[in-house]
Amino acid sequence: MKQLILAGLCLSLGACMTVGPDYQLPAEAAVQRSDLNGALRQDAAHVVSAPVPEDWWQLYQDQRLNELVRQALSANSDLRVAAANLAKARAQVDVAESQGGFNGGFKAGAQRLQESGEAFLQPDKVPVVNIGEAIISASYQFDLWGTFKRGTEAAKANADAVQAAADTARITLVADVVKAYTQVCSANEEYHIARQSLDLQEQSVSLNQRLRDAGRGDETQVTRSQTQFKSLRAELPRFKAERETGLYTLAALLAKPVDKLPVGVADCAQLPQLSQRVPVGDGAALLKRRPDVRQAERQLAAATAQIGVATGALYPDISIGAQVGTIGILDNLGEPSTNRWGIGPQINWSIPTNGTRARIRMAEATTQAALAHFDGVVLNAVREAQTRLAQYSALLDRRDALAEAEQSAKQAADQTHRYYQAGRESFLADLQATRTYTDVRAQLAAANSQVALGQIGVFLALGGGWKAAAEPPR
Repeated sequence: MKQLILAGLCLSLGACMTVGPDYQLPAEAAVQRSDLNGALRQDAAHVVSAPVPEDWWQLYQDQRLNELVRQALSANSDLRVAAANLAKARAQVDVAESQGGFNGGFKAGAQRLQESGEAFLQPDKVPVVNIGEAIISASYQFDLWGTFKRGTEAAKANADAVQAAADTARITLVADVVKAYTQVCSANEEYHIARQSLDLQEQSVSLNQRLRDAGRGDETQVTRSQTQFKSLRAELPRFKAERETGLYTLAALLAKPVDKLPVGVADCAQLPQLSQRVPVGDGAALLKRRPDVRQAERQLAAATAQIGVATGALYPDISIGAQVGTIGILDNLGEPSTNRWGIGPQINWSIPTNGTRARIRMAEATTQAALAHFDGVVLNAVREAQTRLAQYSALLDRRDALAEAEQSAKQAADQTHRYYQAGRESFLADLQATRTYTDVRAQLAAANSQVALGQIGVFLALGGGWKAAAEPPR
């Protein structure tokens, strides 16, 4: 007994070896590069170097939009899938942590048994008897090589990666909600402007017809104005379709019918406006914040730990166990003659084959692929952020130029209308100036819509400000 205890103690003291490499970010990884961790190149007039808030959509200060996001986050089916995947990954961590260590069991049974006489070297038939058994067993499996530890590391890293994927789903969902809401508001606004343009063009057709009938115009002018009227009228269904598309998208994201959307959403005709310049942070903050970067890094950590799991197959499994029980004729169970017990170590070792070493090489190759994927995600994150910022800056410049053109067109329309009232301009000139102003308004409304979508793209590229959700207590 003393020798067994001493042997177990020696095994426990020897349990300090951990197979496989310890995980750390490789020095050559792209995320370590100084040129990717500096400030993002940006137009300082359009953005500000401040942290991106976690609830970035609230920068619009639109209560209707806030309610849409709140309902989507609580009911969206994609988030339910992400939550289920996260629960599964955390359960896998529990499974990994339960490997090795103490195990116990109990076995009991009874049967009416006819044993073979020859099995006991008896020439006569052995009597039929009622046999019973009751055995309690316990064992402890040592993690001498750190195989179970590496398995737990891999499971935890995988759970972190699944958490990052869930964060990506949240960011994408919020961006889709804001985008669909913007589409509805933009379509309604552009539809109203298009209706005004159509009404003005209808007046132009009527005026040209009267001038033709009075001998002061010709059929060509009438036909030309009618063609423009029909062309403007053909645009109206497009705005209606965009509005309906946005509404049905919102309904799908919120998992409810269109008629159950929050009051006023369908009639929104004013784009959500930011109350400040877009906060963008810097490159280092971007790489820490974007969940796809975190996901790729955790996948690399999991792949590294799997090398240790594969390497552990080269070594034997060592455990120590004990059992106590009783086995014999039912009437005699519990008597000294039927009692049994035992304690001792056990070694299970499958002699390593080429297949085992090949699995180690597979794990190492998987780790190299995970590192390459991680580098690609990091480079894409910076590229996407810089591209979105450049596009957003261009959209703002175009919008500002159209805003100036809109002001000029408004002044021209006002002046022409005053001249018409004073008898110094014709009604047709007044009508044309007003129509020009309306056309520029339509272009400005479309530009504002593109700017709003560009803002959403910037927030999405910046990772939306989401932090990794804390793991709930177990």
